[in-house]
Amino acid sequence: MNKVRITAMRQTVYHDLMTKYENPILHACDVTIGQQWISEDGRRPDGLCESAWESMRPFVESLARGEGNFYDGWMQNPMSAMISCNDGFRPVSFYLEVCP
Repeated sequence: MNKVRITAMRQTVYHDLMTKYENPILHACDVTIGQQWISEDGRRPDGLCESAWESMRPFVESLARGEGNFYDGWMQNPMSAMISCNDGFRPVSFYLEVCP
């Protein structure tokens, strides 16, 4: 199986939605932009948010098996994907790619 590199690329924060709908929380996300993990055998790497993992897991598993070309040419690199976590207040975009 391929190893898959997961890189945190960008985070967007919707303060207006947080103010209107979210209960105040002290600690929501540990991810820093540029942070990387390596998935081996399609498994969640240690330290990667479980919620973010659930958003990207099917793509990581497919890339690990050597599949790709999601949505018929969506990505310039067919062995990659750009996936966001499911936090509606502060989503993080992750770039997934097969390790060379």
